[in-house]
Amino acid sequence: MAKEGILIVFSGFSGAGKGTIMKELLKRYPETYALSVSATTRSPRPGETEGIEYFFKTREEFEKMIEKEELIEYARYVENYYGTPKAYVEEQLLAGKDVILEIEIQGALNIKKMFPQALLLFVTTWDGKTLKERLLGRGTETLDVVQARLLRAGEESQGMENYDYLVVNEDLGRTVEQVHSIICSEHMRVSRNTEFIHHIREDLNNFLKGD
Repeated sequence: MAKEGILIVFSGFSGAGKGTIMKELLKRYPETYALSVSATTRSPRPGETEGIEYFFKTREEFEKMIEKEELIEYARYVENYYGTPKAYVEEQLLAGKDVILEIEIQGALNIKKMFPQALLLFVTTWDGKTLKERLLGRGTETLDVVQARLLRAGEESQGMENYDYLVVNEDLGRTVEQVHSIICSEHMRVSRNTEFIHHIREDLNNFLKGD
């Protein structure tokens, strides 16, 4: 029986390590996971490839995609559009890949409406002190920016109950295996296996009839 993939949405506090977890999952299990490729109207940067980093669209093409409801979600940022093409995600899911998408809370809840079977994971640190240390440890942001990110984290914490699982990222190796285990377990959830249940019932009925 062919396995259909699960749409997995990662959200979490800036500095909690969600991007690193996603990259490590793809590295360890390349046959299992696919990273959702976004569409954008910005120009390709040196070394970027169509269909790998982004699907590059003109503004007219992108707005037609919006009009035809061909995007799961989209946003406008610094005069350019960014969005998640529905067709690419559905194609990967039907191919049996678990599709990973990183998005903020409001977008995640919108995706859950469109894909009720989507799995929502929220990545956090053990406490606020650790989160601040990680943000400072990047060495790429000013104290004002770090403070702004912590304030944003406080706001985002109000939506954590809307997620299916919390992922507390203390040790990367253990966290990646924990997330992989959660996803593997989700594939065995009864609500995701109604076709199999129907199949085994029919098979047993035929067996008892002597077919």
